Amino acid sequence: MDDVVDRFHICLPYTLREEGGNDDDPEDPGGRTSRGITQREFNVYRRLIGAPSQDVWLAGDHEIAEIYRTQYWMPHCPPLPAGVDYLVFDMNVNMGPHESTLLLQRGLGVADDGHFGLITLDAAVHCNPVRLIAAVSDEKNAFYRKLPTFRRFGNGWLLRVKEVEQVCNRMALA
Repeated sequence: MDDVVDRFHICLPYTLREEGGNDDDPEDPGGRTSRGITQREFNVYRRLIGAPSQDVWLAGDHEIAEIYRTQYWMPHCPPLPAGVDYLVFDMNVNMGPHESTLLLQRGLGVADDGHFGLITLDAAVHCNPVRLIAAVSDEKNAFYRKLPTFRRFGNGWLLRVKEVEQVCNRMALA
């Protein structure tokens, strides 16, 4: 794994497009967000870097990117095959790393224990990326359909699954 190419800069713009801009929908459990980063996450990030709190809507692009890199890209996405890296990254952002890992494991056919360890990594590194992307996309659709907020946000989630799957496949086949 010494020859791992970090594709974060390639994948980040796609997730930023999916996440959109600023949002403060009272029905969204994430609350006030900017480009997918919640106010709470931003407050913690600012505290960790020794900066005063500020409105997440005022976050700089570099701050948003650093939160995405540390919170959702690292440490598991860099060694993954092209396309699979973006698939996992986008799931980490949209549903959290634990649920993302469960859906990835189900798509891989390994024990779905939520622990992204060596078994999951090995299976992902040696998978057929196009088949995995399709299997995980099916898992994502089923996951979203079970959520109580599906009536409100479901069409957007299903569209996101479709769009992410298309980008992942282009990356995997390039």
